[in-house]
Amino acid sequence: CDVNECIVANARHCGECIQAGAKCGWCKDPDFLKQGETVTTRCDELQSLLKRGCDEAMIEDPHGEQVVHRNKTVTNRRKGAEKLNPEDITQIQPQKLSLTLRSGEPQSFDLKFKRAEDYPIDLYYLMDLSYSMKDDLENVKNLGTSLMLEMSKITSDFKIGFGSFVEKTVMPYISTTPAKLLNPCTGDQNCTSPFSYKHVLNLTSDGNQFNTLVGQQHISGNLDSPEGGFDAIMQVAVCGHHIGWRNVTRLLVFSTDAGFHFAGDGKLGGIVLPNDGKCHLENNVYTMSHYYDYPSIAHLVQKLSDNNIQTIFAVTEEFQPVYQELKNLIPKSAVGTLSANSSNVINLIIDAYNSLSSEVILENSKLPEGVTIAYTSRCKNGLVSEGENGRKCSNISIGDEVMFTISVTSKGCPKQVKPETIKIKPLGFTEEVEITLNFICECECHKDGVENSDLCHFGNGTYECGACKCNDGRVGRQCECSSNDVATEDMDRTCRKDNGTDICSNNGDCVCGTCECKKRDNPDERYSGQYCECDNFNCDRSGNKLCGGHGRCECRVCVCDPMWTGSACDCSLDNSTCMASNKQLCNGRGTCDCGVCKCTDPKFQGPTCETCPTCPGVCAQHKDCVQCRAFGTGEKKETCERDCSDFIMIKVKTRDKLPQPNDASYPVMHCKERDANDCWFYYTYAVNNNTEKEVHVVDALDCPAGPDITPIAVGVVAGIVLIGLALLLIWKLLMIIHDRREFAKFEKEKMNAKWDTGENPIYKSAVTTVVNPKYEGK
Repeated sequence: CDVNECIVANARHCGECIQAGAKCGWCKDPDFLKQGETVTTRCDELQSLLKRGCDEAMIEDPHGEQVVHRNKTVTNRRKGAEKLNPEDITQIQPQKLSLTLRSGEPQSFDLKFKRAEDYPIDLYYLMDLSYSMKDDLENVKNLGTSLMLEMSKITSDFKIGFGSFVEKTVMPYISTTPAKLLNPCTGDQNCTSPFSYKHVLNLTSDGNQFNTLVGQQHISGNLDSPEGGFDAIMQVAVCGHHIGWRNVTRLLVFSTDAGFHFAGDGKLGGIVLPNDGKCHLENNVYTMSHYYDYPSIAHLVQKLSDNNIQTIFAVTEEFQPVYQELKNLIPKSAVGTLSANSSNVINLIIDAYNSLSSEVILENSKLPEGVTIAYTSRCKNGLVSEGENGRKCSNISIGDEVMFTISVTSKGCPKQVKPETIKIKPLGFTEEVEITLNFICECECHKDGVENSDLCHFGNGTYECGACKCNDGRVGRQCECSSNDVATEDMDRTCRKDNGTDICSNNGDCVCGTCECKKRDNPDERYSGQYCECDNFNCDRSGNKLCGGHGRCECRVCVCDPMWTGSACDCSLDNSTCMASNKQLCNGRGTCDCGVCKCTDPKFQGPTCETCPTCPGVCAQHKDCVQCRAFGTGEKKETCERDCSDFIMIKVKTRDKLPQPNDASYPVMHCKERDANDCWFYYTYAVNNNTEKEVHVVDALDCPAGPDITPIAVGVVAGIVLIGLALLLIWKLLMIIHDRREFAKFEKEKMNAKWDTGENPIYKSAVTTVVNPKYEGK
């Protein structure tokens, strides 16, 4: 279970208690403590104090608050409208408030941010003038007027400045021979003397002046590849009065084709002093490059952030990866690729500005010890983020509003209790929210305390908030003892019950001859009594609940609530739970014992002896509910969840898995029902020993087997074929018989025909033959 921070704090006065946690309260009722309870038990969670009998009006539970002192609404204006001074434009709301913090209790407020249109911009172009940047210098010479023209599409108030850098003017970064100091370039190249950083042009709205002064610049040179750009960035950031920075959007364009030196590299030139982060410009030239080391990246990040400067690194493609990594370390910075034409530089600056200005990132100043802050952002399109992502919103267009919920929490009180001030601002913007933090470290009743009160043993303590706050060297509930003699034998004797050997029943400590009982890990459990012989947790239990949940434990004896009795308060005197629907106690088939029916008729069960699982009609009564819950069919499938949730259903695989009458200690009714598809389903109905209706159902329906289509189809086809063959055979046989009869008939007629010899019967030959009777053939 969760630890009760109020008890763990062991607070001995009200101030300590309320610092322990937001849930903690202090009971200042003088008569609140029971015998044996220590003063620290006055500190507890509110509900626990109320439960223990402390009146709500006697509980000290102060709460924090917040007051907004300046809440100017964000500016809503359009480009071309009446021109406002930068200090009159508001992009963040509220601007000033105070929070009163109580330990552990967060105070939250909403912060609104809105990008103002036509917001002024200052841009400082810081350029590497080492020899390799010769071509780039030519491109920049006409940048002023072109950039002015393009930036006028974004803002009507734009200023531009210029500065250059090369390297520290010591070996081994440059050659220190006299000739090379005059002209570091080789051959007939005419170069200017090397320098660390030179401020050329204050921020101005005159683009022609920018072109003129930049056109007068000459290339210089150095020996090593990395440049001293970090020295220049530091001076640009901290020398605001030289540069002419206004409280507007500040952009620093850093243009180079090489890497950079950083903190520690100065040792190569014998320079060991860390960069002091201060302005050292004399006649617009950095004069301490030979004295201070290069700044670290973290140092630069701090100074750029403090001065609200957003950095744009315009570098050649070769060094893109290096400056991308640097960008990841410097908030509100961007990287663009430098190429050999001026329009590219302008596009790079505008793209980088749009990228930087479309993201808002909140940062806060250093927090006092014990104070934490949490952010939740509500950005465009309903996107909500928490944690580190809760600090920022992206893809913000001009005129968009975003909200941040900021929660400030204190843990405990600072060592020196005084108002603290923190500031929250969006990176790259000059506006900020100023928050004054006040801390609640004492209770209201503290101011009414009486020092050296007679109630605290002749003035040995301050009586405040219902208890004595003892002076140094004094102990006891009334500060009645000296801390030097709290463990004498005479005092211990009064802490032994019946002159026994156990001091405070081994449940407490003897302080000033009085038992102060130990605390339990469970804050709801307590020892009490003159000898800590009592407790509120060693009483009889019922249903695994102390005093059956129907009483309280006092000195190891249950004190039952009304209508309950028994050693564990588990016997109800209320007969309403035994009343059956027919208004009879236990349905006339049992007796009511401690609010529970004991059925005398073995057929009947249930809380009021009304359930008869083996009576006729039980199966038909539950058929529809079993059908809809097990198979999703039946008349009640549409109202199943509403009408059929009064029993526990358990599915089994086969009928032999169903409970059998001899297996259970309660009657079981076996049921067999048929559904609309003539399928049978089997289940059992019973009321178990916990008076719960229990149904076991076989999860597969027993449906009559349908005809086997294949043999039927084969039989039909075979029958048709056989019948066809038989008909053909019969037809053939009939034809044969018919043919034979016809042939016989023909033969008969043939034999009977007279013209069978082939002579015409009416033919008479023309020849007459006469035979000589006398002729003998000789």
